[in-house]
Amino acid sequence: MKTYQIFLLTAAFSCMLASCQKYLDIKQNSNQNFITTANDCQLLLDNYATMNVLYPSDGEASADDYYLFDARYAALSQENKDFYSWQPTAQRALAIDQWQNPYRIVFNANLALEGIAKQNTATSDQATLNSIRGQALFFRSFAFYALAQLYTAPYNAASANQDPGIPLKMTSDLNEVSSRGTVQQTYTRILQDLQEAVTLLPTTSPVNSRPNKVAAYAMLARVYLAMQDYPNALINANAALALNNKLINYNSLSTTSSTPFTPRFQNIEDIFHAVMVANNALLNPATSATSNVAKIDPDLVASYATTDLRKSVFLKANTVTVKLPINLSNPAVTANVTVPDGSYRFSGNYEPVTNSALYTGLATDELYLIAAECNARAGNADAAMAGLNALLIKRYKTGTYTAQTASNATDALNKVLDERRKELLMRGLRWTDLRRLNKGAVRKTRTITFTGTTTSPIRTETITATYTLAPNDLRYALLLPTEVITNTNGGLQQNRR
Repeated sequence: MKTYQIFLLTAAFSCMLASCQKYLDIKQNSNQNFITTANDCQLLLDNYATMNVLYPSDGEASADDYYLFDARYAALSQENKDFYSWQPTAQRALAIDQWQNPYRIVFNANLALEGIAKQNTATSDQATLNSIRGQALFFRSFAFYALAQLYTAPYNAASANQDPGIPLKMTSDLNEVSSRGTVQQTYTRILQDLQEAVTLLPTTSPVNSRPNKVAAYAMLARVYLAMQDYPNALINANAALALNNKLINYNSLSTTSSTPFTPRFQNIEDIFHAVMVANNALLNPATSATSNVAKIDPDLVASYATTDLRKSVFLKANTVTVKLPINLSNPAVTANVTVPDGSYRFSGNYEPVTNSALYTGLATDELYLIAAECNARAGNADAAMAGLNALLIKRYKTGTYTAQTASNATDALNKVLDERRKELLMRGLRWTDLRRLNKGAVRKTRTITFTGTTTSPIRTETITATYTLAPNDLRYALLLPTEVITNTNGGLQQNRR
């Protein structure tokens, strides 16, 4: 890469770092002038380390895919304890991981949009310009959506015009005064960007870190699902599947590997590759290949059939080393023995790593489930089960799967939601699912219990604390980070508690 191209990406990165010190109130960086050609814009969007791996993870950390042993909970910082237990005061002090990083993606997308707008269409390849504009619109909408899942109330058509949204940065001018607007404005912008992107993007991409038409349709399906607009979610899921309906036959995967989906960019189900930032509540220890901090919900573990290959592909038994006697005549003679500790870790990450950099991109299995759910909600139980069976036959040991049937649309919906829970484990989707499903008949009050000790000069006591999160609680919209409120001088409204 040319020196000025490296400098270009560094300048954009530095510009956004500076905004961490005074969010949205810094001088525009003159180095933006280095973006002069369509190739510069493409390089900016192809910056994988910024555009594909900086998506927020506090939704997954707040969801119910996992639990923590008491000792691990006790070792967390107070901030992470607050998020894990849904405290009303749970708030990030710093903005960088969960807030600023997605806005850095938005910033780069806006730079690319402005760069493309300056190109001479008479001398430039229009297909190339269309593709770059479509990619930038996709990235901006993907980041906006990720932020909205954390920091706005779940979409509710009756209140969306009043509920606070997120700041919609539409230019690279960091001096531009921002406001939160409304949830309706947030989702309208996301949809508009994606709808235009669909018309501009090519059907395929050279690598799945670069968005294409299939990704735009898939993202529209995800957004409409979150909005509970099931007819439009179905239309877009079907449009995406018409272009790419490939599924992995799990019989071809290793059931013992901690990274079965390797290499990164050769997963045929992966439409658009995106990764969440690591999160301390989910963080694996140094021995993450054999143990894990985040333990998968035992009821979820038990829900997989014995012939369901997802049970061994997605889940691995955690172990603990204990001293056991090895000589019956002399019990004092012991040896270290590794035994299961009764818990399971997640090993089904489409990002082939064993740490908490979890995949949150778009894949064909999600599309099958969106289409099946929407068909069930439309009363078309047969179509719902046909789509579900097309997915599940690829997940079971060869010759062991019996096609599921449903007695009615409600039965089909319940079966689809059960499989969605098992298929999309640890993808960063569960928090949004809880938010939207709480609006309907499938509601869940979540409870965790922590047992620990307190020590005083007089005595040590065992304490038990139970925390709950009721359906539709205000805490389903996280508090904006302290740094955001401070550096905007309170100009951005905080979420209610």
